[in-house]
Amino acid sequence: MSPREYDESDARIRPSRTTRRRTKDRPSHSDSITAFVTTVDRGRTTCVTDDGLVITAMKARELGPKSVVVGDLVEIVGDVTGTEGSLARIVTVNERTNSLSRTVDDAARVERTIVANIDQLLIVVASANPEPRRGLIDRFLVSAFHESIKPIIVVTKVDVSPIPDFIKEYEALGVDIIATSSKSEARAKDVEGILAILDDKISVLVGHSGVGKSTLINDLVPDADRMTGVVNDVTGRGRHTSSSAIALPLINGGWIIDTPGIRAFGLSHLNKERVIESFPDIYQITQTCMPNCSHHESGCALNAWIESDASLKVERLTRVTSLQSLLEVKATDEER
Repeated sequence: MSPREYDESDARIRPSRTTRRRTKDRPSHSDSITAFVTTVDRGRTTCVTDDGLVITAMKARELGPKSVVVGDLVEIVGDVTGTEGSLARIVTVNERTNSLSRTVDDAARVERTIVANIDQLLIVVASANPEPRRGLIDRFLVSAFHESIKPIIVVTKVDVSPIPDFIKEYEALGVDIIATSSKSEARAKDVEGILAILDDKISVLVGHSGVGKSTLINDLVPDADRMTGVVNDVTGRGRHTSSSAIALPLINGGWIIDTPGIRAFGLSHLNKERVIESFPDIYQITQTCMPNCSHHESGCALNAWIESDASLKVERLTRVTSLQSLLEVKATDEER
């Protein structure tokens, strides 16, 4: 068979480019406006401007899928009228003062940020049903001290059972402890006291499912209408009633952020030294310790510091013991 002969009809000519070549120059977005992120759900972000305008926006593709969280201050462009059906675009996430994050995968050390730019962390625990877990409280405290967030422990259901003794030990670390009752006659006064603490601040509620976070939110923000649940009598665990974080405005100014119930809170991404630095008096002593001191061994300089003043021995011992429990939790996470 003779070889095929080709002619000009077999030639393929590439068509000329019909679209403009992409430029490396990016818009300055000088006309953007700043807004506060209140919810992030299914690719849509709800933001509130300083004027109180509520705007729905989507993230610019270059920001990435997990780049915006509740509490962020962002720059938005596009349709910023806030009218129903309008959609703006988030082009910048402003620098965060701090953030509350957890490690969700011990092997891969995957860090997930929950909320950002927080003034206060309210750790909600129940005195009973479900029983408070020291390990989870310690983990929240480690994260708070690491990020320079003021921690406050709110104990619910104190009319059912008294506050456990181990929770009172955290007072040695400067942690405020607030008790709330389920009884209506005492409840109003408790809520009024908490509102005074939250005024003009961005505060976030964290805790186990079933401890009463959503109930507390409904008391603090009457029109919040957060769904509440019950505790399973068999497992002793609460049912998740909040599926995503949401920031709600407080009547006297400030924001309260409700988060889904958390059963695991990894700390592998945090630096232990940052936790110790949160306690200047103890940190100064640890600088005289031997290299790589775990602050649990007999040769630790903290032991001599405790014994150096008999009048302050009990106070110092309680304070150091509480800090050691936090460092122990952090060390356990690093070993996983």
